Amino acid sequence: MELMEPLLQMWLTFSVITVGIFLYILDKFPMELVSLGIITSLLLLFHFIPVTNLASGLVLGPRALLAGFADPALITILSLLVVGHGIVETGALDSPIKFLVRVGSNFPVTVLVMSLITVMVISAFLNNTPVVVIFIPIMITLAKNLGKSPSLYLMPLSFVAILGGMTTLIGSSTNLLVAGAFQTTGGQELGFFDFAIPGLFLAIIGFIYVLFIAPRLLPSATSTSDNEAEVTGKQFIIQIDLTQGNSLIGEKSVAGMFPVLAGLTVQLVKKGEQNFLPPFDDIILEKSDSLIIATTRNEITKRFSEDENLFFDVKNKSIINLTQLEESTIPTSRGQKLIEVIVSPKSRLNGRTLEQTGYILSGGCKILGIQRRSRMKRTTINDIRLEANDTLLCVGTHKQIKSLRLNNDVMLMEWSAKEIPVKADIWKALTIFFSVVVLASLGIIPVVVASIFGAFAMIASGCINIRKAAFAVDRNIFMLIGAALAMGTSLQATGGASFLAMGMIDLLEGSSTAVILSAFFLLIALLTNILSNNATAVLFTPIAISIANQLEVEPFIFVTAVIFAANCSFATPMGYQTNLLVLAPGNYKFGDFMKVGIPLIILLWISYSFFAPWYYGI
Repeated sequence: MELMEPLLQMWLTFSVITVGIFLYILDKFPMELVSLGIITSLLLLFHFIPVTNLASGLVLGPRALLAGFADPALITILSLLVVGHGIVETGALDSPIKFLVRVGSNFPVTVLVMSLITVMVISAFLNNTPVVVIFIPIMITLAKNLGKSPSLYLMPLSFVAILGGMTTLIGSSTNLLVAGAFQTTGGQELGFFDFAIPGLFLAIIGFIYVLFIAPRLLPSATSTSDNEAEVTGKQFIIQIDLTQGNSLIGEKSVAGMFPVLAGLTVQLVKKGEQNFLPPFDDIILEKSDSLIIATTRNEITKRFSEDENLFFDVKNKSIINLTQLEESTIPTSRGQKLIEVIVSPKSRLNGRTLEQTGYILSGGCKILGIQRRSRMKRTTINDIRLEANDTLLCVGTHKQIKSLRLNNDVMLMEWSAKEIPVKADIWKALTIFFSVVVLASLGIIPVVVASIFGAFAMIASGCINIRKAAFAVDRNIFMLIGAALAMGTSLQATGGASFLAMGMIDLLEGSSTAVILSAFFLLIALLTNILSNNATAVLFTPIAISIANQLEVEPFIFVTAVIFAANCSFATPMGYQTNLLVLAPGNYKFGDFMKVGIPLIILLWISYSFFAPWYYGI
C-alpha cells in the first residue's frame, strides 16, 4: 500500500504525541483525561487533514484510530486482570502465604529469598499488581523477624515482580501489547515462551542484583526495634474538632496554655475563620472550635483510653489528622485496634474528600487520620481529597479489620496469617487459572481466547461476582492502551515510525546491527521510566519493525528488545504500578528509586547488549 507523502500530518502527529507525553509526565491531569484528549486530537487531525491512499481513499479515520479498544491484546489484558483478581479474591494464594509467615519466624533469610523467587515465578503467569499487594505485608513481617527495616525488601519485591513479568507472553501487559502490535503489522504471532530464554537470562541477572546489591543501596538499614523506639518519641500532628459532647468544651486557657491538655502541645486554635497561635490568652473552647495539637503516639493511645469523647463526636465520626502513624492497640476492653491502610491506585476513594466518605470504610472501620508523603495544603481534614498511596489510620474491631482484607479500595498493611479468609472456591479458581496457562502455553487455543474463557469461568463458577470483575478492569489501562495504540497507528500510517527509524540508523551510521540494537534498548529503557511502559511499548513497536526492515534483519529481534526494555521500569515510582504500591509502606523517596533502579537498568542493558548478539547470531 503506497501512501502519499503525509509530511504535514506526520509532524502534527509528532506534536500531538509530544504534548501527550508531556501531560503524562506532568501528572497534573487524570490519565484517562489525557488519553481521551490524545484520541480526540488525532480524530480531529485526520478528519480535517486526512492521510489518503490513492487506491482506496481514507487510511486513517475513526475506525482505524479507535480499533485499539477492540484490540485482542487489550481484551487479553483485561481478561487476565479478572482471572488474577479471582485468584486473589478466593484466597488461592493464602495457604502458601500462611506457610511462609509461619516458617519465616524461624528461617527468615531463607523464607525471604524463597518469597522473592515465588513472586518472580507467579508474576510470569499473573498480573503482578495483586501479587505485590499480597506480599507487601509478608515482606514487612519477614523484615521484623530479621530486625530490619521493611524498606530494604519492599522495593526488591516490586523489582522481582517486574523481572518475572518479562519472561512469558502473559507475564506483563507490555508483552501482550507488543505482540499484538507486531502481529497487526504483519509479523509472526508470538508464542507463550518464544522469548523466555533471553527473558530468563535478564530476570536471573536482575534477581542477583536485587538480592545482593539493592539492599546495600536502599535507605533505613536500621533495626525495626530502633525505628519503633524512634517513632514512639516523635510528635504527631492531630486535629480535634469540638463537637457536641466533647469534654474539652468550656475549658479555659490559663497562663497561655490549657491545663486539661497537659502533655499535649496546642499549636493552633481555630474559631470560625480566626486562627489563634500560642500563647493563648483568655480563650474559652467552644463547640465548633478546632485544635491543632502535637503529641506522641503513646499519648494519643493514653488519652483515647481515658476519654474517648476527646477524639470522637457523638456520631462517632473521626476527627483526627495524623501526619505520622504506627500501629497501636487500643485497650482490649473495647475490643478495638488501630490499623493503617493504603489507598489503592484504582480505589473509588480517589478524589473524594474525607467528609464525603463519612469517615467510614466499607466493613465499618472508622478513619482516624491521614498521612501523605507529598505536602498537604493547610486546610481542615474535611476538605482533604484522598489520593492513591495516602495512608489512612483506622480504628475498628477485629472483625471489621478482617473485612478490610477484601476491600478493593484500600490495602491493609498489618494482618496476620490468622486473619486471612479461607474460601471454598480455591480449587475452582486454581483449576481455571492453570487451564488458561496450559491451553495458551501449548498453543491449543490462542491466548486471547484462553484469557476470555478464564474470565468467563471465574464469574460463571462464582469465584468472583460481576461487580468485583468490573472493578478488576482498570480504566486507566483501558484508556491508556487505547490512546497508545491510536498513536502507534498514526506513526505507522504517516511514516513517522520509518522517519524515526531512519534517523536512528543515520545517527549510528556505520555501526553494526548489535550496536544499533543496544542503543535502541537503552533508549526505550530510559523512556519507559518517564512515560508509561505500555505507551512506550506500543509507540516503539512500529519503530522497531521499521529499523529491522531497514537493516534487513528479523523484526522479531527488535520487537523482543522492545518487550525487555519497556519492562525496565525501575528508576521512577511512576514507572510501574507496583513501584507506586511499595512507595508509602517502604517510606521511599523519589531519589531512592533512581539510586537503585538506574544501576539495574544499566546492568540489564549491558547484559542484553552482550547476550542478544550471541543468542540471535547478529
